[in-house]
Amino acid sequence: MGDLTGVTIGVTAERRAEEFIGALERNGATVRHAPLIHIVPLSDDDRLRQATDAVLAEPIDMLAVTTGAGFGGWCDAAEGWGLGPELLDVLSRTRIFVRGPKGKGAVRGRGLVEEWAAPEESNRQLFQHLLESGVDGRRVAVQLHGSPLPGHTAALTAAGARLIEVQPYRWEWPADLDPADRLLDAMLDGQVDALAFTSAPASSNLLDLARRRGRYDEVVRALRKDVVCACVGPVTAAPLADAGVPTLQPDRQRLGALVKLLVSELGR
Repeated sequence: MGDLTGVTIGVTAERRAEEFIGALERNGATVRHAPLIHIVPLSDDDRLRQATDAVLAEPIDMLAVTTGAGFGGWCDAAEGWGLGPELLDVLSRTRIFVRGPKGKGAVRGRGLVEEWAAPEESNRQLFQHLLESGVDGRRVAVQLHGSPLPGHTAALTAAGARLIEVQPYRWEWPADLDPADRLLDAMLDGQVDALAFTSAPASSNLLDLARRRGRYDEVVRALRKDVVCACVGPVTAAPLADAGVPTLQPDRQRLGALVKLLVSELGR
């Protein structure tokens, strides 16, 4: 482990940002916080309510759980609407497939039991197993997290699934983009050593913001040469990779592992 004193890191997350920033600052880093996404409050999300009503309308054959936080947030929102017991009752009679240990923990924490968990903790493996289990004519609910997964869900629909997409933690642009603008300026002025990303929408929005300001080429050059981009995992890194920007990723897709990676790579 190294000391991040003298290192400036831009944090682009909204969710768990305080925890993330605190961990970096305890290691000596100077942090510029510039959220590039805003999470729509679950209780106010009409689309989530409509998807929940669709799940409750008739029996669900299969449920794909992509994240523990997303599944837990969905259940909490249903509880707030007075639908919690009804949702859990429906899901107790559903074949449940989860992406990894956090999803498994969230499912079991609600008194449910999964049929199968992806050993590689990947969406690719999760959705492939769903297809192999047979989805033709079945009502299949997919719990998403933050953004759609058209590359996976389209295959389910093509195979005959009657798909319901449940999307807790839907993301949109922050109301105030001034911090993001200032982070972009500081980065181009050589005042930022690294950027940390915990979601694909945030990394994508950074590039979109650069386009809006007519500075896309400058930003990409800086990200390729002067600024370290650290991403919590390959999905988060994908928009940057598509732009030809190299990224660092921890072995485990966890916030703590991302902090350790930044310390080991940038610390003295």
